[in-house]
Amino acid sequence: MTPDIPLSPHFQLSEFTSSQAAARAGLRNEPLPAQLDNLKRLALLLEQVRTLLGSAPLFISSGFRSPAVNNLAGGSLRSAHMQGLAADFICPGYGTPRQVAQAIADSPLPFDQLIFEGSWVHLAAPAAPARRHVLTAVFLSCQPTRYLQGIV
Repeated sequence: MTPDIPLSPHFQLSEFTSSQAAARAGLRNEPLPAQLDNLKRLALLLEQVRTLLGSAPLFISSGFRSPAVNNLAGGSLRSAHMQGLAADFICPGYGTPRQVAQAIADSPLPFDQLIFEGSWVHLAAPAAPARRHVLTAVFLSCQPTRYLQGIV
């Protein structure tokens, strides 16, 4: 089990590594030192998001994913989650996921990728200069997820 250490004033490591699916499958979900450093950077970006959203708490549903956990979750083979650079979250104290994604998109925050996923927001911290790539995920039954440019 990952020790619960603070990554920033409002975020603990356990918020980024907790996975019920991993626990049920008996998988470990612990970051290596480089991934832990990335999680600290991600937590600092999420602190800026929290401030942008009026200090409303963010609830992380998925943060760091080991390769095995990422596979279990059906994540991309290049998922920023595996590097400790991405988190999926909601912020009901601010508004809907669409409103949260739009506020981030309209801000000057330095992110790599922002995806409005319908019922949550995916945000990736930049590993290099911030791309500020904004997408909306479209989920249709029996079809692969499609991504549209912008918040739509």
